[in-house]
Amino acid sequence: MSHDAEIDGSPLAAAGGLVVWITGLTAAGKTTLATGLVDRLRERRIGVVLLDGDALRAVFEHDLGYSLDERRRCGRRYARLAAMLAAQGLDVVVATISMFEELRQWNRAHLARYLEVYVRAPAAVRRMRRVGEGPGERGLVVGEDLPFDEPEASDVVLENDGSTPLDELAAGLWRHVRRQLALARE
Repeated sequence: MSHDAEIDGSPLAAAGGLVVWITGLTAAGKTTLATGLVDRLRERRIGVVLLDGDALRAVFEHDLGYSLDERRRCGRRYARLAAMLAAQGLDVVVATISMFEELRQWNRAHLARYLEVYVRAPAAVRRMRRVGEGPGERGLVVGEDLPFDEPEASDVVLENDGSTPLDELAAGLWRHVRRQLALARE
């Protein structure tokens, strides 16, 4: 069964909460920015859920490995979960590598209120941030050892190369999200 056939026509595609899909390579700053955004939303008493890729793997008991096919399946799970929560009126912030453009295209086509954020950081900066981490659980790093489809149509691109303080990047992200939330109230 194709991925689209699993979802099309289901209530998962219904309008509801905003899905902010934060993508980027390992150590780009996705989780840090996502956590800050969720904190801001919660301060305003907005019902929001954070879905972080690493935490979700643990929730799903690591039943999928790290082959390209298993990574695709994992990404589809995240998209369906975000859609289900958004359909119930919650805003959802997803922080995940999201290495496949086909998944991000599916999100655009099926999530009524979708904001894609690409956190771009140069390889040298990402490697510096990973110092002391070791080679990683799987030994393969997306964007270095495995292919990464750079997002083609992100709504927001944040350059996290170390030249702009993270709080400024977070403030820029907040402006975009706040605008999306205001549009939903009109």
